[in-house]
Amino acid sequence: MIQWAPHAFVRLFLALAAGVLTYFYYGADLPDLRWPLAGFTGLFIGLQTWANRQPAPGPTDAAGAVALCCLFVAGLALTQQATETRRAEHVSQLPGSVEFYRAVVDDYTVVRPATYATTVRVSAVRIAGRWRPALGGIRVSIPRDSGVAAPQYGDVWLVRGGPARAKAPLNPGEFDYRRYLSYHQVYHQQFIHADQFRRIAVQPPSYVKAISMRAARVLDGVFRQYVQQKREYALASALVLGIKDEVDQDTKQAYANTGTTHIMAVSGLQVGLLFTLVTWVLKRFFGGTRGFRYWSAGVGLVVIWSYAFLTGLSASVLRAAVMFSFIIVARATGRQSNMYNTLAVAAFCLLCYDPYLLADVGFQLSFLAVLSIVYLQPQIAAWLDFKDKAAARIRPWQPKAVQKLWQAGGWSADWIWQATALSLAAQVATFPLGLFYFHQFPLSFLASNLVAVPISSLAVFVGVGLLAAKGLVAVLGLVVPATVLSWLDWLPRLIAWVFEKMILIFNEYIFWIGRTMPGALITGIHVTPPQAWLIFAIILALLTFLALKRLPWLGLACGLMALFAGSRVGAAQALTTDEELIIYSIPRRSACGFWQGAAAHIVTVDSLPLSETERTYRIVPGLIQREAQRVNYHLGWRTAPMPTAQPTPHVVVAVWRGIRLAFVAGPVDGARAASPVDVVVLRRNAWVKTNVLAQLFGKKARIVFDSSCKSWYVAKQDSLLQAAGFQTYDVTSKGAFIIRPRPLVGLPGALVETE
Repeated sequence: MIQWAPHAFVRLFLALAAGVLTYFYYGADLPDLRWPLAGFTGLFIGLQTWANRQPAPGPTDAAGAVALCCLFVAGLALTQQATETRRAEHVSQLPGSVEFYRAVVDDYTVVRPATYATTVRVSAVRIAGRWRPALGGIRVSIPRDSGVAAPQYGDVWLVRGGPARAKAPLNPGEFDYRRYLSYHQVYHQQFIHADQFRRIAVQPPSYVKAISMRAARVLDGVFRQYVQQKREYALASALVLGIKDEVDQDTKQAYANTGTTHIMAVSGLQVGLLFTLVTWVLKRFFGGTRGFRYWSAGVGLVVIWSYAFLTGLSASVLRAAVMFSFIIVARATGRQSNMYNTLAVAAFCLLCYDPYLLADVGFQLSFLAVLSIVYLQPQIAAWLDFKDKAAARIRPWQPKAVQKLWQAGGWSADWIWQATALSLAAQVATFPLGLFYFHQFPLSFLASNLVAVPISSLAVFVGVGLLAAKGLVAVLGLVVPATVLSWLDWLPRLIAWVFEKMILIFNEYIFWIGRTMPGALITGIHVTPPQAWLIFAIILALLTFLALKRLPWLGLACGLMALFAGSRVGAAQALTTDEELIIYSIPRRSACGFWQGAAAHIVTVDSLPLSETERTYRIVPGLIQREAQRVNYHLGWRTAPMPTAQPTPHVVVAVWRGIRLAFVAGPVDGARAASPVDVVVLRRNAWVKTNVLAQLFGKKARIVFDSSCKSWYVAKQDSLLQAAGFQTYDVTSKGAFIIRPRPLVGLPGALVETE
């Protein structure tokens, strides 16, 4: 049996998390839950008070059950109250069109090739000529080539025009950015031109965070000054400060392919390294002093939170700092024996602060990895003891050098095995999330982490040393002459040279692993949410079997495996007969896909190849979702297997599975009458008359505007076509247009549209 008594806070966290998770799926239509929460709280207090007054032990089990129900409702209520769209003053709840709004920049600025992207928080809007208080988050983008400076945290803007609701995924399988934004209480997006906004003030929502972000940029300037190579500077800033603006796409992809992306994010790894270093130094030199346990905990907290402050107080480093703060306090109070309760307390407090953290990938990965390491790493490490094996090889008659060599070999092998056990333990719990979120699994994670993580860990210490040395030189510069200061600068330059070489080594190693083990990355894995839960359940059942040695748990694991395999087989069988024709929504492009089971032909109608970014973000998610096996890309219709005809220079008619499509890219006046088609795709702002379209293709044809059409053209032409009786569809605003052919008796084909 699972013993819950030693893990009391784990139960409380699970109850709260269950309430938060339930709200994500079913809470949108729930009434106000504050009164039910007050009722459960009063019931628990009354029951516990009555139980305490009994001469014999009262119904503690009943009180415990009510407490868990209370926390479940608290999770629902907290998430409900944290959802801004439920408030009457939210932008989405206000009647009328927004003419102007006042907002403050409340996030880091992401530097993209053509734009700056950040989040602003609305404080007031003008509707129908009247200003009124409002709230809401808007994800905004502004062009970089407009001469406008990058947005800074705390900038107050006056913006002309209203934002639009965040768009749903436009193509099959595409990342749901709208849902991601909603978890951060952002429900609108807007592209703002340079003449649409003006900075009118600087009022940071948090002056502490503003100073922290400025400090991070100052420290980033130190790396920019002393680390000469651009790639190494970018990694240095990402490794120590978490600033990844300059990291190129190839480097990001190489780290993702080898399972080492966590190195480039300031999170638990860096905070844990500092925590370990501070603990070791204090214990090594001051372990015997009076009150060491308490004052060392204070020093550890100061170091961790100072580092969090100097790295900009990002969400990931704050999460790690909170986690290790609870660990430090638990050790100082002598309650560190149960790490599970300590982690549960940290996660509980974080969810009380922001329930939507439960949907954050970093939050999930961090706590699952630490939990798995705490439980599994000692058990895996116990499988082999290289120190004992090496000691058994030592004989009294052997020379001292040989004995020392055996001892060093045993220590080195044991260290490697401990690191291997840690990597394996972390992968066990995070494995389902890796498949679900990233659709891939790097088999080379052991080889890459065993070398890259130790070197990068040392690089963190060296990088912090570089910042400290530069700070020392800057302080001395206030009191010593400039000639002496130039001599002192050799220290940060020497440290920077070592730092740069270390980054170069582990970066080259990561690229080398990717080149020498190209088949070690399993990609294109599609796992649905129920299947991810099944994988977690299988892992838990197997771990419980190994702990309790009871066959029913193994039987449960086998049953869950059979259920998982059945779901995979069922999904594969459903896809074998599934056929789709997709007009994709890719900005400024004309592309369509012809799907039959796991095979597809992707045709770029404009005969220009898709860029790697377009393919990765617009097409590939759908390939993963359908677990595509054979995908062919065609530039234009010449190499495509679909039969086509070109009755006029600006019209191409394609036939697929009984469906006739006409792609119109220009005027068709004077063209001969053509046979009716099912769908007419208008491209490149093709200005056509409604009567000509009806004459050429029939009035029953569905008119589709593809992504190469401008918004002004769609707005004007759409009204004319609808007035003439045509049904229209715009893929830019509504997403990909999908047709599924359905054979009917006596007919060559019929179509079913899904939008």
